[in-house]
Amino acid sequence: MDVKELFIELAKIPSPSLGEINVSNKILEITYTNGINAYYDDYKNLIIKVPSNSKEKQPLALSAHMDVVGNNSEVKVLTSTDNKYFMTDGTRTLGADDKAGVAVALNLAIYLAKNPEIKHGGLEIILTRDEETNMSGIKNVKFNELESENVLVLDSDSLGNFEIAGAGYTNINIEVTTKLGGHSGNDIQDKKRYNAAKLMADLVSKLPNGAYKVENGFTITSCNLGSIVAGATDIGIERLLDMENVEKPYSKTLISKCATNIINTNAYAQYSLRSSVKKYEEKLLAKFQKEIDKFNKKYGEYANAKMTVNIHLLPFEKSPNQKMADVAKCVGKKINLPIKVQSFHAGAETHIYANKTNKNNIKFKPVLVGVANIYSMHSPNEKVEIESLDKGFEFIKEIFLEYNK
Repeated sequence: MDVKELFIELAKIPSPSLGEINVSNKILEITYTNGINAYYDDYKNLIIKVPSNSKEKQPLALSAHMDVVGNNSEVKVLTSTDNKYFMTDGTRTLGADDKAGVAVALNLAIYLAKNPEIKHGGLEIILTRDEETNMSGIKNVKFNELESENVLVLDSDSLGNFEIAGAGYTNINIEVTTKLGGHSGNDIQDKKRYNAAKLMADLVSKLPNGAYKVENGFTITSCNLGSIVAGATDIGIERLLDMENVEKPYSKTLISKCATNIINTNAYAQYSLRSSVKKYEEKLLAKFQKEIDKFNKKYGEYANAKMTVNIHLLPFEKSPNQKMADVAKCVGKKINLPIKVQSFHAGAETHIYANKTNKNNIKFKPVLVGVANIYSMHSPNEKVEIESLDKGFEFIKEIFLEYNK
């Protein structure tokens, strides 16, 4: 069974988040058939280990996730008419994210089992659950049982991507409250009755939004205004919830049910902040706080703004040791594959690894790696380039061999 056959075998098994048991059992069956050690951890993540046969060499870890975006419906894996892509019949997702990564990692374990003469420091494969929703699988991995320092997370959508840093994800919540509300007719002349919705609009217009720090063409730090809510009174929301047939867009329906005859006393705004460099995130947060402080000074006792910062995902910062990037570049030249060493402006399991330590209390050095060209991920039109799967396996195999020279 080659990597393409492995991929098809795994892709045709539905595995929604926290519903991975059938695909994980199939993987266990494959490992046992090939004499490879594999087991479930306490959270039903799969751990696969090919033991070291050379004390002079260091272990390497591969990581991928078994769950896909989609439900338990049948997955019909088809080949495109030009024989270039694996795809579905268009009724659901294919799940190449991340069964391409799973297939490549599993195929390397099989390759090593069939070629015991290859000297290496050991291979550890971590196949996680629930990456697509809450990352609960990776968060429950027993990192102190892993020996590897370098981890290749096989979960990028483009073959040859070698991503050495990734942005963390932080939520910024801003609330504006005013001391006095009132009737929009009778009280409107009172200049001390500030409208919280208007004040929030003024405040937001002064706050940063968009790319904040860009280096070498890549966004390092940014913030984005996700939502503003004001005037949505409890009565208005209750009216919306009581409706049997709510028209879309829901936000438009909600606003039609809210009152316009009140001077608002509360308003809320929510931002996302992404950064792969902590110091830039701190500088951006300082800019937010500066505007909040200016606001509170201006309106004194009659209006107040406060900011709450909640870290959702810590950043995956670039390691000063870029040995794996050097290995990837070397391999890229050898197999004629362009390697893109870069950062990415999103979250992945790399972020969890980057902030954990292994069995020897050494901090992990993760990289997000592309092992196939995947298009229209998370949609019924998802497809994976067949040739890139073969090339992706060759890429990871040669990285492992170069790493163990």
